[in-house]
Amino acid sequence: MKTLPFSTIILFGALLLGGCTGNELTPNNATQTGAVTGALAGSLIGYNTKGHHKGRRAVIGGVVGAAAGAAIGSAVDNSTPPPANTSGWHE
Repeated sequence: MKTLPFSTIILFGALLLGGCTGNELTPNNATQTGAVTGALAGSLIGYNTKGHHKGRRAVIGGVVGAAAGAAIGSAVDNSTPPPANTSGWHE
């Protein structure tokens, strides 16, 4: 049985999860975007480092990347002012 390369799985996951970080409902979503991007980048870097236990390194890299990306995204969200209401109805 032929298996897919890990980088193909990561790319497919990035494409699927990319739709989860849109700004339709939450305008300040850098935390979500950072967590997803960090997890994907961390798992890809962890998997491609030299040594044994590629799966374990991918999981550890994903967790560390998600935490770092979420922390950076949260700092960006906190420093960004809320968007102005530009809808037609004002009270």
